Amino acid sequence: MKNHIVDLRDHLFATLEELRDKEKPMEISRAKAIANVAQVIINSATVEVRFMHATGSKGSGFIHDTDALPAPGAEKAPRRIVHKIK
Repeated sequence: MKNHIVDLRDHLFATLEELRDKEKPMEISRAKAIANVAQVIINSATVEVRFMHATGSKGSGFIHDTDALPAPGAEKAPRRIVHKIK
């Protein structure tokens, strides 16, 4: 598979950079179209993750590192990051 969730993230950040370009900014209508398509892809990925949790499958390849997926409902809980001081 050629397109992955990280590719989508890269495209969205590139869109943001083009919007902020003072010399030649992207047209707002084009940015909105990109955002709309991205939202559909994100919604599809959300369904895929839920399916993976429900069935124990590894997904289609769009989302990598399936071993790192949070348990169902865990995405709602805040994460704590603890740093050890040396």
